[in-house]
Amino acid sequence: MSGMHIAFDLSFTHTEGRWARAGSWVGGDFPDVRMFMELAQTAERAGVDMLFFGDGSGIPDTWRGSIEPAVEWGIQWPRHDMAPVIAAMSTVTSSIGFGLTYSSTFMHPFYVARLLNSLDHVTGGRIAFNVVTSTRSADAANYGYDELLEHDLRYARMEEFVDVCQALWDSVAPDAIVRDRDSGRFADPAKVSPIHHRGRFFTVKGPLPAVPSPQIRPVLVQAGNSPRGIAASARFADVVFGFGANLSGQQRHRRMLDEALVAEGRKPESVGILWATQVIVARTEEEARTRRAEVLEFWDEEAVGAYLSHNMGYDLSKLPAKFLLGDLRDKLHAAQATQAGLVSRLAGEYGDGYRMGRAEFFEHGWKSATGIDHTLTGSPGAVADALEENFAATDSRGGYMFSSPLGMPSGLNDIAELLVPELRRRGALAPRYAGRTLGENLAP
Repeated sequence: MSGMHIAFDLSFTHTEGRWARAGSWVGGDFPDVRMFMELAQTAERAGVDMLFFGDGSGIPDTWRGSIEPAVEWGIQWPRHDMAPVIAAMSTVTSSIGFGLTYSSTFMHPFYVARLLNSLDHVTGGRIAFNVVTSTRSADAANYGYDELLEHDLRYARMEEFVDVCQALWDSVAPDAIVRDRDSGRFADPAKVSPIHHRGRFFTVKGPLPAVPSPQIRPVLVQAGNSPRGIAASARFADVVFGFGANLSGQQRHRRMLDEALVAEGRKPESVGILWATQVIVARTEEEARTRRAEVLEFWDEEAVGAYLSHNMGYDLSKLPAKFLLGDLRDKLHAAQATQAGLVSRLAGEYGDGYRMGRAEFFEHGWKSATGIDHTLTGSPGAVADALEENFAATDSRGGYMFSSPLGMPSGLNDIAELLVPELRRRGALAPRYAGRTLGENLAP
């Protein structure tokens, strides 16, 4: 049994009301880089392996076809490019890693490969690249798309995107740079080669005009849990992100990933899953429940509708008074929207033929948007017990990507200062920064 790896998800530390809750940073707010530098130091003291930033480039506008609800309530926006923030955090830390997200649906692999090479140099080999396919119409519109690419086509583009990036990172051999001061010879041209890529989506000559970085290539992360997404993960991912809180779903994901890894000729034990897990931890159970109640006060139907519609890619304001869950899932499929998550979970629980009312759906949606329906809440001991039990039940490979619905930075600080030390005291965690690079530290 390997120990747990721990990451913090910083994607939404400033949205959905977190900026206003008790324990939020005093004297500044997002995007003040000092907030993140301070949190990075706290997390590194605890031995957290990685700080992670998801990304999205559009303001949610799916609900009622308007950005107004998302703008008014701060739902999934603002979202800045966090590459400069990662560079700043790296200057006040020495071991903790950083995950950055870019969309293979909209971005060009040459640009991304070059940027991540530079960040790997700046951080001393501590960068991970979260490769995503984009499912949101608000993002697509900012890149000139009238509609989303078909689901499987997005994954085909992602696989070629990664192939190009990997070829570019390998286009300059690790020992190509000689820097001979006597002769003035900088590099060996025999070890710098164009890639001459011509594919379905990209044409790239190469080579990458860069010095090889400490990791040569960043840690590659992928989060798809559909059969097509899992197949893509098995092809290239070093680490997989998975959805926590549903044990049967976690076990299914682990089983399907293992089968796909074997089909790719890879060892299942070589790829861990970090389960996305929202946590509220406090010194006592009563204090944790009080903090949980603070989260529930923020949301109303407009905020819930904006959140769910954006993340599903479907305008839920069009829901009739009564509908079949199977019919809603079919509509999501036809719209190239995200079928995983709430709707699939409800269909699995109640059946495709269940006729659900709009009010009942939004009651479930409210719990899903807040994350309260899948939040581990309690004392350090109680939460650690639940995590150890879950880790064993999901084959003890990978770990957890913790997020917090509480104020920034108090929610994550409590995880770093209360929960992580409890897990370490129990011997449940992987060795603290055992390697020089993030890839070495995240190795199973």
